[in-house]
Amino acid sequence: MRSIGRKLFFTLTGAIGICSIATQGFTATWDMPTPYPDKTFHTQNIIKFAADVEQATNGNLKIKIHSAGSLFKHPEIKNAVRGGQVPAGEFFLSLLSNEHAAFGADSQPFLATNYEEAKKLWAAQKDVITGLLDKQKLMPLFSVPWPPQGLYTKKPINSVDDLKGIKFRAYNATLEKFANLVGAAPTQVEVPDIPQAFATGRVEAMITSPSTGANSKAWDFITHYTDIQAWVPKNIVVVNKSAFRKLDKATQEAVLAAAADAEKRGWEMSMQETAAKTAILKENGVTIVTPNAKLMEGLKAVGDEMLQDWKKDAGAEGEALLKAYNN
Repeated sequence: MRSIGRKLFFTLTGAIGICSIATQGFTATWDMPTPYPDKTFHTQNIIKFAADVEQATNGNLKIKIHSAGSLFKHPEIKNAVRGGQVPAGEFFLSLLSNEHAAFGADSQPFLATNYEEAKKLWAAQKDVITGLLDKQKLMPLFSVPWPPQGLYTKKPINSVDDLKGIKFRAYNATLEKFANLVGAAPTQVEVPDIPQAFATGRVEAMITSPSTGANSKAWDFITHYTDIQAWVPKNIVVVNKSAFRKLDKATQEAVLAAAADAEKRGWEMSMQETAAKTAILKENGVTIVTPNAKLMEGLKAVGDEMLQDWKKDAGAEGEALLKAYNN
């Protein structure tokens, strides 16, 4: 009941803030939930975005960041923005794969595995994502990738067969399917819960970024990091279109300008993060492994199978997306 009351409070105060922004002499505060801790570079980038908006609007619009799922849990954030409980929020884009396969294009194994390919994919994906979100009265502000995803395990992994039977962390529908195809047992675990999930035996392996691995102190519960560079997934920051339209033109332009800066800065931060956090893993005793040909051959075969299924699920939007990406 306390949680429901708190969310109702933010719904009411958020609505008041949205209305007051259009009234001269009032300062509006937008509550913005994010799923990751403050030390995560995504959150740091968003904190800077909020500061830029406040500065550009002379304090007329303030964005209060509620990090680490403290206001809404990760799976709740998109609908909280859609329903007007909060004006804006951040979430992992492919978390929406169950709604439409196009949301999960960037989490398709081995479709785009480096930053150059990831930028090309986002350019192809953006119009499709914008259209899908528009139907839910949402608008994307910016998107920032995680570093390429690697494999964390408690033992060496030399082939796909070595993954059979392992309890595997899955954070979206795509990864759940991947785990099933390699014979692992998928379990949904959010980032803040990773250490406890390993400690209690709920999971024994995961595919995630060097950022999440280092921030979660993965060396406490795994021994090997295999740099398979499976995909380059993204987070996305969205705004409720009704809330955005209530802003005056100058404030809208300030938000969009700060968002463009945040996207550019975020991609640069992500690239820097890859090298820095991989080094931290190594410094703390994690064995950094370059995958052998047998393992990569098996993983890419799984990726090819998943892409064919994804094409069927993604329909016309997926076809348009892949056509733009391949061209």
